Amino acid sequence: MSRFQNRRSVVLVVALLAGGASLVSCGSSSPSSDTALASTADTALADASDTTLAGKSEEPKVALPKVAPTKLVITDITDGTGAGAAAGDLLAVHYVGVLSSDGMRFDGNFGSSPFSFTLGKSQVIKGWDEGLLGMKTGGMRQLDIPADLAYGDSGSGDIIKPGAALSFVVEMVGIIPATNPADEPKLTIAGATASSTLQSKDLVEGKGKVIAAGDTVALHIVAYRGDTGEKITSTWPEGAPVSLTLEEGGSLPGIIKGVPGMKVGGRRQMTIPFADAFGADGNSEMKLPAKTDLVLVVDLIAAL
Repeated sequence: MSRFQNRRSVVLVVALLAGGASLVSCGSSSPSSDTALASTADTALADASDTTLAGKSEEPKVALPKVAPTKLVITDITDGTGAGAAAGDLLAVHYVGVLSSDGMRFDGNFGSSPFSFTLGKSQVIKGWDEGLLGMKTGGMRQLDIPADLAYGDSGSGDIIKPGAALSFVVEMVGIIPATNPADEPKLTIAGATASSTLQSKDLVEGKGKVIAAGDTVALHIVAYRGDTGEKITSTWPEGAPVSLTLEEGGSLPGIIKGVPGMKVGGRRQMTIPFADAFGADGNSEMKLPAKTDLVLVVDLIAAL
């Protein structure tokens, strides 16, 4: 099974993760879909100030169904608390997956960073998009998924053969509700000559966890041309924030350097020299000319 990729259409997300980098640290075969992430502090930031996610490290056993499922079967092992997951929410989960027929394990991430995706956006197999609706934080759920809601007649990789039913146990590590696109910060960015160093300033001081290099975070990002201040793209219209790991290869060097030190719930403006952004060539998809700095306004929604 191929590594999970966030297939969000926002150009910024694609560009920031160019080169095939995954948005989160996860196993090599996560359940991806075959069809296919100065204003005052807003509600989303206020609600996120204490959002830090943590889950169990011990991998649970999957109870095999007596017969291969022909429809989605949902079994709650632990109920969890709080609001149930809804379409558009960013979910962080631990999971283990096996073949329903014989229990052969093909993937799992208990004991490592949570796997995150936006529910209901076809970023995962249909059995997950349907089966995780209503699940609550701290809950654990088994999903027995028929082939037509998994990989169908195509299968995936060497283990998941065509027509294979799959069984998962999923732990809901955290739920980040979809944010309101209207809460996108409305800023006027002054154009400037190219800078040789990363510059940053906090527009909103967060109250949650202090982020360090290596952490996995959920962010909203608005991007501007450094020379003119023209807005070029934003993640806010998509609703859910994007997640990434602050490590080499996980994103642009400027983001890896610029986000650590922020607190969850904060908003930071940073000017990234073109050498730590898209280099001397710029980025044609983002309409960012050659040797042009990138200005980002980053909202730190959660630590995953």
